[in-house]
Amino acid sequence: MARSFHHSDFQAERIAAERRETVAVCVPAREEAGTIGPIVEALARLKEQGVIDQLLVVDADSTDGTGEIAAARGAEVIQQGSLLPEMGPVLGKGDAMWRALSVLDRDIVCYLDADSEDFGPHFACGMIGPLVSERRTSFVKGAYRRPFKLGDASSAEGGGRVTELTARPLLNLFYPDLARFRQPLAGEIAGRRELLERLPFSTGYAVEIALLIDAYNEAGLDALAQVDLDVRQNRHQPLAELGPMAYAVLRAVADRLVRDGRLEHVDAGAFLVPAAGGFEPREVPLVERPPMASIRAAA
Repeated sequence: MARSFHHSDFQAERIAAERRETVAVCVPAREEAGTIGPIVEALARLKEQGVIDQLLVVDADSTDGTGEIAAARGAEVIQQGSLLPEMGPVLGKGDAMWRALSVLDRDIVCYLDADSEDFGPHFACGMIGPLVSERRTSFVKGAYRRPFKLGDASSAEGGGRVTELTARPLLNLFYPDLARFRQPLAGEIAGRRELLERLPFSTGYAVEIALLIDAYNEAGLDALAQVDLDVRQNRHQPLAELGPMAYAVLRAVADRLVRDGRLEHVDAGAFLVPAAGGFEPREVPLVERPPMASIRAAA
């Protein structure tokens, strides 16, 4: 059973006093001018308090001023295309997270999403806390309640549709040890860098569930933890976009089942989506970047 905590267990003062490792926070961002400012401001205060050492925003060539806002609020900002350019074009968030490891040299690395509304420092403190306070912890996932907001209407539950309809059933069926992770697709992830550098990173929508399964396979259930962050509100994708997201999650799980010898090879093709007069294929590439440790070893 996954060990669970609440973010209130890890106040900023406690982390600053107890930590012996260095800590980096990385925020991948694309066109997030509306939310990136308050997020960076909260994280910059944690840096001043001695909770974190490095604050990096990896900007996906945003045209709305995301990078400029983050830099003005105190973040180090790097354009994702400048990281490991020899690997070709950056293939989404998972690829940006992986490339960021090439410049994140702290002992603990925490990834946070850039589109969280009502962001507070507890997002970072909660994720870092178990790694600081418990040496056996190597990988942490965020957990929260996700309200569903459409326009001006909002309900207390209903967010995380791909989680409930795809990721959770898959984990219950094939990885029951991980079924108690409330938000397997959460973008709030923290881990010891030495573990993260041993893991491959899927690109696109598959990165979160792939990292959870791979961390479990590499480090074991006892090294994993989740932290309740209370509520997270972000934008919701239109229904038409959820099919490709779910397909990427399914393919990531299927690939791992093939590696484990629990499933024969699956020749996955394009994902068919409704179009005028029928269907049209949409490519959902599932490129996987190798463990960063192997890149360093080959350099």
